[in-house]
Amino acid sequence: MKALAPDSVTVHSLAIKRAARLNTMKEVYKDLKIENTQEMIDLTARYAREMGLEPYYLYRQKNMAGNFENVGYAAPGKACIYNVLIMEEQQTIIGCGAGTTTKRLFPEENRIERCENVKDVEQYISRVDEMIERKEKLFAQ
Repeated sequence: MKALAPDSVTVHSLAIKRAARLNTMKEVYKDLKIENTQEMIDLTARYAREMGLEPYYLYRQKNMAGNFENVGYAAPGKACIYNVLIMEEQQTIIGCGAGTTTKRLFPEENRIERCENVKDVEQYISRVDEMIERKEKLFAQ
C-alpha cells in the first residue's frame, strides 16, 4: 500500500449482515473466533500515520464483530466529503448496480426514503427496468 501512496484509505471491520451465512448458519460457524482484530486495526493506524494519513471519519454498522468500527484515513486536504455526508445521511445518493441503495433526502421534512436494488446480479440484469422505474417514482415525488 505504501508504494501506491493513496490519498485515502478506509479500514472496514467485519459487520455480520442479517442474511450472511455467518449469521444464518451460526451452528456451522459456532467455533469461529475473532482473533487479532485489534492488532490489525492498530497496525493499519500505524501505517496510515507513516504514510501521512490522518483519521477523518469513523462509523459503526449494525452487528460489528468484536465491537469494532470502520475508519477513514486521508492525507491533509484529501478527505472525501462524500464519505462524511453519506455517513451523516445528509446527501441524496443514486445507487446503480446490484446490491446498491438509492437514498433521497427530504431536508425540509427531515426524512430519507430508500430504494434498494436487488442483490443478485442475474436478478438485477433481468429486472433493471424495474429498478429504474422505482428510482423514477422516488424522484417524481
